[in-house]
Amino acid sequence: MPIRLHLTSGQGPVECRMAIAHTLQRMRQEADGSGVEIDIVEERNTDKHGPHSALAIINGDGAEDFASRWTGSIQWICKSPTRPNHKRKNWFIGCQEIDPPEAAGDTIDPADVRFEAFRAGGPGGQHQNKTESAIRAIHSPTGLTVVVRENRSQHRNRAISLERLGALLEASKVVNAASDRARLQAAHAELERGNPKRTFRGEKFQ
Repeated sequence: MPIRLHLTSGQGPVECRMAIAHTLQRMRQEADGSGVEIDIVEERNTDKHGPHSALAIINGDGAEDFASRWTGSIQWICKSPTRPNHKRKNWFIGCQEIDPPEAAGDTIDPADVRFEAFRAGGPGGQHQNKTESAIRAIHSPTGLTVVVRENRSQHRNRAISLERLGALLEASKVVNAASDRARLQAAHAELERGNPKRTFRGEKFQ
């Protein structure tokens, strides 16, 4: 069962949205070495600094352990990249697990999906794929993309990719639709700025 993590900047300024963008990038990097797959959909943002909120869908045997390392408040200690004279250096975002939707994810028409096979392995050397069984699936109408490399069977990975694209499409609608904002508003309001689960420093987010 995939785990859904909701990231929010709460009522924070642009620096908090930048912290979300950095966090999503770090999540992707850590997922590559953790034996999990992560699908991310971000709320639309026009200034490219980062989204107010995002959903990360974690799949794989290590999903619970991976999610537990991120659940809670996340602190970024850094002089503002956009306001050099601003005195504040501490920025917080929240990351909380949310329940799956009551309805199943949208059904994806395979005719709308472009599949690309490639060779990719997991975190273990001798257990890595030696054939091109990994699948990258791109949903042409939306541009949403997932990568599946959980099985040695290309056919099975294609099937899984359609399921995950459906979940990602559903998540995209939740994040971007104004009518669904109220459902996530509580998570925004519950952002805690004390006792951060993880702390990162500097513009390189280390």
